[in-house]
Amino acid sequence: MAFQTGLSGLNAASQALDVIGNNVSNSATVGFKQSRTLFSDVFANSIGGGGGANPIGIGTKVAAIEQEFSQGSITVTNNPLDVAINGKGFFRLSEQGVISYTRNGQFHLDNAGYVVTTEGQQVTGYGVDATGNIVATSPVALQVSSSQIAPTASTVFRPNINLDSSEALPTTGIFSSADPTSYNQSTSGTIFDSLGNSHVFTMYFVKTATAGQWDLHATLDGGAVANVDLGAGAGLPVNLNFNSAGALTTGMPIAGVDVAVGAGAITPLTFDLDFTGSTQFGANFAVNSLYQDGFASGRLSGFNIGGDGIIVGNYTNGQSRNLGQFAMASFADPRGLAPAGSTRWTETSESGLPVVGAPGSGDLGVLQSAATEGSNVDLTAELVNMITAQRVYQANAQSIKTQDSVLQTLVNLK
Repeated sequence: MAFQTGLSGLNAASQALDVIGNNVSNSATVGFKQSRTLFSDVFANSIGGGGGANPIGIGTKVAAIEQEFSQGSITVTNNPLDVAINGKGFFRLSEQGVISYTRNGQFHLDNAGYVVTTEGQQVTGYGVDATGNIVATSPVALQVSSSQIAPTASTVFRPNINLDSSEALPTTGIFSSADPTSYNQSTSGTIFDSLGNSHVFTMYFVKTATAGQWDLHATLDGGAVANVDLGAGAGLPVNLNFNSAGALTTGMPIAGVDVAVGAGAITPLTFDLDFTGSTQFGANFAVNSLYQDGFASGRLSGFNIGGDGIIVGNYTNGQSRNLGQFAMASFADPRGLAPAGSTRWTETSESGLPVVGAPGSGDLGVLQSAATEGSNVDLTAELVNMITAQRVYQANAQSIKTQDSVLQTLVNLK
């Protein structure tokens, strides 16, 4: 009997050492989760079905090898596609339709722009529509598009200025954009046509004899005044009126300003001119701000990943646009997942079905870009466990040796 119990102890201790050795060898593996060995004792039933009043066990066995999914330490890196999970959940991977899960967020882009693991599995997530809105339906392979974004024509031009109420009338009575003595002040800003071509829109402010009134003229790219219609007719000015407190009283915006752009773009370019917030105070002329909503086409210059898993692309034209969103999965009992190697797991009946969603939703954790989650192995504790398992192995070997000595004594009896 002692041989059997001692042998079972040796087998159990040997398996425990295997588990500890695997933990130690993966202590530097990104996304690795340590395992522990669970033991149980073994009893033999009698023929009658009972174990006796004082049953003696026949050894031990490994009941289970259980993985611990506690949080690993997060380390900052220089790769924006290194992504760490802070909290519960797994990245969802696809390899020719076979789904697996991982905590290892060391990703990169393949030659088609798909986000993949070091072994080529595609990371799944949510795509975007033509305007960059996240389409949160079924997860698909996550792809970072390098396509240029199309230009957008300006639809509003919004200057905020202060006109000096103490200025005198221009010395030249007939306005000409080429004659600075025919206007008081001017300022300009860039607008964009339907092809993304930039144009300089210049505004000229002429003080009139009417108190608080200024004439507004405009040109495009230094061309003729007749190429711009501010709403009063091509080449004609419109009035900006201010009250005695210096506040603008002309209704804003000036809708439907037309400018002839040419160069193959949609012409005329039509936009709203909005001076809301502009003033006429007894202070120097000042341009407080200029805003317009058009932009040229742009190439992808970089991207970043937010805590919600949204990949935001940055473009050479100063714009940004969503490129996709990581999907994550959680399980009722992650310890029931089946290891698949390379720090990946697959679902089983014990783990339950995956609950898939965006990072930060439900009980899912958030993501941290340019960071990795290290192994959760406590190396000091594992070395102590190794010593303990070694002593258990030695003790069981000693029990076999002792039983052998007892049998030797019996054999030597005469």
